[in-house]
Amino acid sequence: MGEFVFRSGWRIFLTLLGSLFLTSNPLEAACRELDVARGFMRPAYAAELDATIQYFGHNFFQITTGRGTKIITDPLAPGMYPTPSVTPHVVTVGREHPNHNFVALAGGNPVVLRGLIHSGADWNRVSMNIRDVFIYSIPIYQNGVDGGSLKGAAFVFDLGTLCIVHLGDLSHLLTPEQIKQIGKVDIALTPIDGRFTMAPDVAQQVLHQLKPKIAIPMHYRDNLSLVREFSKGFKVRYVNGDTLTVSKSSLPSSTEIFVLKPRGARDYE
Repeated sequence: MGEFVFRSGWRIFLTLLGSLFLTSNPLEAACRELDVARGFMRPAYAAELDATIQYFGHNFFQITTGRGTKIITDPLAPGMYPTPSVTPHVVTVGREHPNHNFVALAGGNPVVLRGLIHSGADWNRVSMNIRDVFIYSIPIYQNGVDGGSLKGAAFVFDLGTLCIVHLGDLSHLLTPEQIKQIGKVDIALTPIDGRFTMAPDVAQQVLHQLKPKIAIPMHYRDNLSLVREFSKGFKVRYVNGDTLTVSKSSLPSSTEIFVLKPRGARDYE
């Protein structure tokens, strides 16, 4: 009985603490059930209906929530595409390589979340709230230069109503446990190059596993033949620009491919 009272009192304390610093409006997770997604209580946030996704090339995106929280993913070193001027609140890194971990380009003083530790040798568990976003990492494997497998990380961004997954340099089909960990996906940022990541046909199978409403291809270096192969059987929209604004209420009923054009990319054929 005493243990029950203690645990109940602790839960009430955490709830009150969250309300002091955040908001008192309850909200369910967009990606996963609370007991699966977290080992602790999630502070409550008001619903966010919109997000803006900007593509800078390779695996490098900026996600901006309706409340203005800015997250950049796998920041890309100069040379492949024009380097943007960004001042994010959060930086996520799924691979320890200059094409993915050039955090020096981020202005301000962002929180840097690395999916790997020990120079990429081991996974690092990320599971935390930052402003209006809950962010967690998923251990994956990616292809190495010699054809072997390396550890990598995908990141999931729970915006309250929208669930966005950045699949990193994923090179394989997802396991049932990974699918459960990721949860119900609205938008999947999906690698398709077939060398360091999965090939377009495997990427298609991953879409069937996750069933996102929107999939945005990445890691294809302007090779539009890879995009066309990846898009077979899906409705595809070529966006004449690098930015997509989305809301939960306007998501398509089934998976559609949205191809964004980063600055410096070649024109669609």
